[in-house]
Amino acid sequence: MFLGYNTNGLPHHRLEDALALIAETGFRGVALTLDHQHLDPTERGACLRDARRIRLLLDRHDLRVTVETGARFILDPRRKHQPTLVSAREVDRARRREFLETCVLTAAELGAETVSLWSGAVDDGAGEDEAFMRLTNELHRLLDFAEKVGRRLAFEPEPGMLVDTMARYDRLIMTMQHPLLGLTLDVNHVYALRDGSVREHVDRWKRQLWNVHLSDARGGAHEHLVPGDGEVDFVEIRRSLEGIGYPGPVYLELSRHGHDAVRVMGESHAFLLSQGYRA
Repeated sequence: MFLGYNTNGLPHHRLEDALALIAETGFRGVALTLDHQHLDPTERGACLRDARRIRLLLDRHDLRVTVETGARFILDPRRKHQPTLVSAREVDRARRREFLETCVLTAAELGAETVSLWSGAVDDGAGEDEAFMRLTNELHRLLDFAEKVGRRLAFEPEPGMLVDTMARYDRLIMTMQHPLLGLTLDVNHVYALRDGSVREHVDRWKRQLWNVHLSDARGGAHEHLVPGDGEVDFVEIRRSLEGIGYPGPVYLELSRHGHDAVRVMGESHAFLLSQGYRA
């Protein structure tokens, strides 16, 4: 496995500068969150052209890349993370799907194997069965698209969304049964929801574990903290991943620390090395 950093933690930097800083700090990968300031995915043509240029920078900095799709207000300036794959209106679900398809195409241009995504929250009070039907219908269409492009999708359970816990992820993955649908495991979310142990989830989903998000946390609070400021046992996380021979990325996700990104990034990297992680 290798350490990386999410560009949502560098929202005030040009993407070119962000990549240089990530590499200079010692990270070997980048979770590239497509957003209005970083390869704007709402302008597909320009996004794909710019992605070809960014791929040259990734190669120059020797950075591996995963595409992240969690931009907060990319589709609606007033509502965070809306519309979604489980929105009431078909036209809204289609907007989210088109955005995600652009992300898949961008991943291909960047040389990223994996695109990470989540369900979103319902906006009309629909019951879980109805919402799951919307989600699985949309995911089937997305997976067909991803297969044609040669990419895979890593699904992230997220607090406050339809698929928030690992139990609901289990329901989703057992329903879909698709070889190109795997897991983004966010350690913070397991702690925030008190959703079992990270070790049990790593062991349970070792064959589908394609992407890991890491930050510190306190049980019961969904707040991404700088490593060392919370309750996460980083050595235990490392040993769990090493125990399954996990070969993928471990991305620090510190989106609320962009105002102090350079210091936070450097200190976090040093902290993880002190916990036995290898760059």
